[in-house]
Amino acid sequence: MSQLISTFACFLARRHYFFNYYFIQLMAIRIVGVDLPQNKRGEIALTYIYGIGRSSSAKILDKAGVSRDLKVSEWNDDQAAKIREIIGAEFKVEGDLRSEIQMNIKRLMDIGCYRGVRHRNGLPVRGQSTKNNARTRKGKKKTVANKKKATK
Repeated sequence: MSQLISTFACFLARRHYFFNYYFIQLMAIRIVGVDLPQNKRGEIALTYIYGIGRSSSAKILDKAGVSRDLKVSEWNDDQAAKIREIIGAEFKVEGDLRSEIQMNIKRLMDIGCYRGVRHRNGLPVRGQSTKNNARTRKGKKKTVANKKKATK
């Protein structure tokens, strides 16, 4: 009976360790409302934040003193806090950036300039040809039937 109890206790201890290990591994680092992927290098993981690309992420990691090759799961709390602080102070990201871009587009549409008209009509804004391509901007083809000739 005591052997059964000790075996059960050992099982529970191992199970507890197993769960704690995976919960620690799965705890995501959250920066400006985005959960960074744990299994990616820091330089790549930071690009999951809207408004941060490869060059910006490299600058952020250099300022924070974190190696670019370290995976996010290997960051400690101090490093994550330093990165959070740098992004909050020096970069406009996520919601603020999205709203600023939308306000710029709305301003162009309100003043009625060429770019604003193109935005309003859902056509390419930067001078691309629309005769053959531009399907992503124009949407699915709308087939127009030919006019039928009047019979006499």
